[in-house]
Amino acid sequence: MTSRRNRAVSMADVAARAGVSTQTVSRVTNGVGAVAPATRERVLSAMRSLGYRPNAAARALKRGSFRSIGVVMFDLTKTGNVATLAAISDAATALGYTVTLVTERSRTSASVSSAFTRLQEMAVDGLVLVIDSIPDDGPSYRLPRTLPLVVLDSTVVPGHARIDTNQTEGARLGVEHLIELGHATVHHLAGPLTSSIARQREASWHQVLLSHNLQVPPAVYGDWTSLSGYRGAASLLEDPGCTAVFCANDEMAIGLMHAAQDAGRSVPGDLSVVGFDDIPLAGDVTPPLTTVHQDFTEMGRACITRLATMIATDESDTATQLIPTSLVVRASTAPPRSTARTS
Repeated sequence: MTSRRNRAVSMADVAARAGVSTQTVSRVTNGVGAVAPATRERVLSAMRSLGYRPNAAARALKRGSFRSIGVVMFDLTKTGNVATLAAISDAATALGYTVTLVTERSRTSASVSSAFTRLQEMAVDGLVLVIDSIPDDGPSYRLPRTLPLVVLDSTVVPGHARIDTNQTEGARLGVEHLIELGHATVHHLAGPLTSSIARQREASWHQVLLSHNLQVPPAVYGDWTSLSGYRGAASLLEDPGCTAVFCANDEMAIGLMHAAQDAGRSVPGDLSVVGFDDIPLAGDVTPPLTTVHQDFTEMGRACITRLATMIATDESDTATQLIPTSLVVRASTAPPRSTARTS
């Protein structure tokens, strides 16, 4: 005879302890159907005393929802991606969802489809794709439409619900801040050409300079890291007319400031620097970095809200939602020395 200690407590065990039918235990467990308060309390007491744990998978199948969201991401070394994932997780938890993460190295349609298949096998209700780089198979890029899907950070996957920071607005705020300080032009330390968000920020920088009839210097390209910002500073600092730089992210901006200081150029006295992201470190460097604030918390909330609505209504959504940015002015920007002396 098998001892109860050697097997999981069943619904029948709870029913026997509470003196009710298994159907009554099921109604209490799933929160459906009418059960008298006294009976419900008797069932719950039996569950507690026996250590009964409802089968989550069976309950999910019964109600047609797993309360789980799958996330596909390509690079967890980037500060922005980590912040985005944290925001998604917090927003999902607030709505009662768990999050399952799958990371991929390749950005091809086949690799993403494989990741989606694995997530579906793990029983998720909807999917989030975080992709800020141009797909490896370019215009032929396609995504499966088997589950509700929200895409974050990319203009290159049309036909799906999309959430993104307003990249154009953010870059404009940073560049115009430097122009308003009196700088003759603004140089740009750009992100990699493979990144769609880097291209959007570069295009906005270019357009703002043209709209003010200012010279457009050649952009210098980095790879989002502070080391690439440090190295990219070499060509920027060689130009005596370079008094202001808009950087595509904070990490490269911090690397640029370190290089300028090592070269004997003061920030902001000789060189004003603006970043993008407003990472926690931005306010702690010397001098504190002026930067464009991305609201990662709102991005995560908007993403999960959209996805939860699609899951609940079973309706498609192909709209793009842009989250506003704001400029955080700190001590890394100032008027150029010539303007400061005459003001």
